[in-house]
Amino acid sequence: MKINILLPTDFSVNAWSAALYAFKLYEKEDCTFHFLHSSNLPVVAMQNVSNKLARVMDENAKAALLKLKKLAEESKVSITHNFETIVTNEDLKDALETCVESKKIDLVVMGTKGATNATERFIGSNTVSIIKRVKNCPVLAVPDNFEFVNPKQIAFPTDFSRLYNTELLPLKQLAELFDSKIRIVHLNKTDDISEAQDYNLEQLKIALKQYSYTLHWIPEYDKKDQGIKDFIEELGVNILVMINYEHSFIENIMREPVIKKIGFHPTIPFLVIPCKS
Repeated sequence: MKINILLPTDFSVNAWSAALYAFKLYEKEDCTFHFLHSSNLPVVAMQNVSNKLARVMDENAKAALLKLKKLAEESKVSITHNFETIVTNEDLKDALETCVESKKIDLVVMGTKGATNATERFIGSNTVSIIKRVKNCPVLAVPDNFEFVNPKQIAFPTDFSRLYNTELLPLKQLAELFDSKIRIVHLNKTDDISEAQDYNLEQLKIALKQYSYTLHWIPEYDKKDQGIKDFIEELGVNILVMINYEHSFIENIMREPVIKKIGFHPTIPFLVIPCKS
């Protein structure tokens, strides 16, 4: 079965680095990678752009994407990989929604910092807005200059507050790529969970019974992000996976008005799975 992966690009080094990570992560899979570039400009800027200049900008973007496609083809990561290009005048977030539906996208892979090299870009404006907007597809954010390593260790933080159904599928598929171990992390004490949480935990065990997983109970930190960081470093985790639902950890930090101050900037790839309900 062919996997469709969307690669938003602004032609930055970080965007290309994220693309290379995706190529290597899915090296053994039959994939089509869709490079997407939005040449959309703010309304104020568009008022000062002539139709001729707009056409030139569009043509330049198409030419740059073709060069990117050629570069990808020459990378020779896998003979099972195909590459397509998409130029759009839509806003990037709108374009992502459109492409996810029309191209039947299975995963969006993006860098965490754009060509502007803005500080606090990860879990900042661009990444957060895309994670919030894309409701029907997982988003994998890859940190700057991240060197690919086989993801043998996957961290999956959860508070067992809900039952998971199809949301677990991307986690399972990721684990299957390299026969990875799933490290289920609960930031609390074992005797603090409720009867409902205990039931959800048992259902999670059943759902993952065919996979290699372990349970890890670690004390609650003043800041959950610090607890996750420490866990990642201690176990040598290669990918962090979270499900984004109402009142979840990732949902809460993404709407925090002082988000730049909380320091949640994972140094490993970070997969966010949207909740279906």
